[in-house]
Amino acid sequence: MRFLPVTSNALLVELADLDQTLALLASLQRDPVHGVAELVPAARTILVHFRPSAISAAALVSAIAARDLSQRVERSNILVEIPVRYDGEDLAEVAQLLGITPREVVRRHTGSEYTVAFTGFAPGFAYLSGGHPSFDVPRRSTPRTRIPAGAVGLAGTFSGVYPQASPGGWQIIGVTPVAMWDLNREQPALLQPGYRVRFIDIATLDGVLDAGSAIAAGAPARQPLPTDKAAAAAALKVRATGLQTVFQDLGRHGQAGQGVSASGAMDQAALKMANRLVGNRSDGAALETVGGGLQLQSVGETVLAVTGADAALTVRTADGRQWSVPNHQAVALADGDTLSIGQPLAGARSYVAARGGFAVTPVLGSCATDSLAKVGPAPLAVGDVLDLLPAPAGAVVGTPGLPAADLPTVEQDVVLDVVLGPRTDWFTAESVARLAAQRWQVTPQSNRVGLRLAGEVPLERAITGELPSEGTALGALQVPPSGQPVLFLADHPLTGGYPVIGAVAPYHLDRAGQIPVGAWLRFNPLGAFEELQPSELQLSAQRSSAA
Repeated sequence: MRFLPVTSNALLVELADLDQTLALLASLQRDPVHGVAELVPAARTILVHFRPSAISAAALVSAIAARDLSQRVERSNILVEIPVRYDGEDLAEVAQLLGITPREVVRRHTGSEYTVAFTGFAPGFAYLSGGHPSFDVPRRSTPRTRIPAGAVGLAGTFSGVYPQASPGGWQIIGVTPVAMWDLNREQPALLQPGYRVRFIDIATLDGVLDAGSAIAAGAPARQPLPTDKAAAAAALKVRATGLQTVFQDLGRHGQAGQGVSASGAMDQAALKMANRLVGNRSDGAALETVGGGLQLQSVGETVLAVTGADAALTVRTADGRQWSVPNHQAVALADGDTLSIGQPLAGARSYVAARGGFAVTPVLGSCATDSLAKVGPAPLAVGDVLDLLPAPAGAVVGTPGLPAADLPTVEQDVVLDVVLGPRTDWFTAESVARLAAQRWQVTPQSNRVGLRLAGEVPLERAITGELPSEGTALGALQVPPSGQPVLFLADHPLTGGYPVIGAVAPYHLDRAGQIPVGAWLRFNPLGAFEELQPSELQLSAQRSSAA
């Protein structure tokens, strides 16, 4: 095993092959290490998120290094059969690459049983291993900008099905009508790690196939989504949305097994403060809006608080009177009053909490809107009416606060501390030095998935080979072939195939979420890149106790 630093609360374990990865994953799931929060397995790695307050990185490395990898993982007794229409636009090219006919490609694809090795990239996307030994095809040199939902593809030795329309670089050999991801199912992701999968040529099936179902032993039944039936105490009517306004809370953690990342508020401290100011639980849902322009009209009497960016607030009554109110404190609105948020002087995102909370239904345990995965409530639209819940008895409105002292602006360089790794050694020494020495500007293509950065001189790789997909952490600086980094934010994919040169320290993530387009960044490495080494003393003690 190799142990590579990711950030102060995550590390990457690299193994020899997929069998070792699955063996270690099974061991860690069967006998968990105290302090480990979540595991994200991939082809040859496991991304381990942990709580530093419960276990140190050094102790975690030693605990994992002592695990026995000789046991092979037992296959699940659940078999999912997926019908496929083999008319994919890359079928002929794949046949040519393998030196066989398209018909033989189909025969080999349907003649092998696959296993769900791990999930990632998108909710419901499963990496399937164990196909025909001849299947080892490269990704497309230029990824497509749009691949349809249900597309069945090959990449390397893996097969997979795209759960929704998205960009992608896999070789597409067919399409299935079966939904890989359906929130109306008790278990939205059809394919779970360990499941067995067999593909069936749809041309060989008799009768009409139900496009909404899979032929599966043990597939969970559909369940209706829960609804919040609490009576609304008041409401807010959306008069204008600004650039984009979405519901956010602290995120949906623990869903990596279904390929779903946590998402959540970009500035979590600001969301907690907004809820505290109106007397709500700190993890309650609030509105996150980018820039200025959001206008909310009170239906009945309401109490709101706006935090995060340093933006001017204005209240306008139904008869046209208007005045300014401070941010970062509770504001009482009468029936018909409209609260407007101006363009921020510093920061990028504002958070609006309402006393009692919003009557919004959680999806997978959270009200967060994940813009990449398309999970959670839809973005707000003009005319929407947002029902509010009654405030619980005894809820106390918090005392006024202040915007964060270090809110980013376009006038001053924003400095972010970074931990180098896990793939720093994939870059030239000059590029590692350039990461810190050069300024990087936030481009207009940035969003909740990540900040796309542009520097005068791109980063160059020392290792040019293809990196197998591996888990990516919040704050990761992934470097695509252009050499211009992307700083992954709340809605980043769980796994990625480009090397990560470093990751923003957790205590600077809220600041990163407030960086406006056009701002300039500088990165401050907290130390040199070094692999993590298990302690021989701890390893000896663990081996002795095991014996």
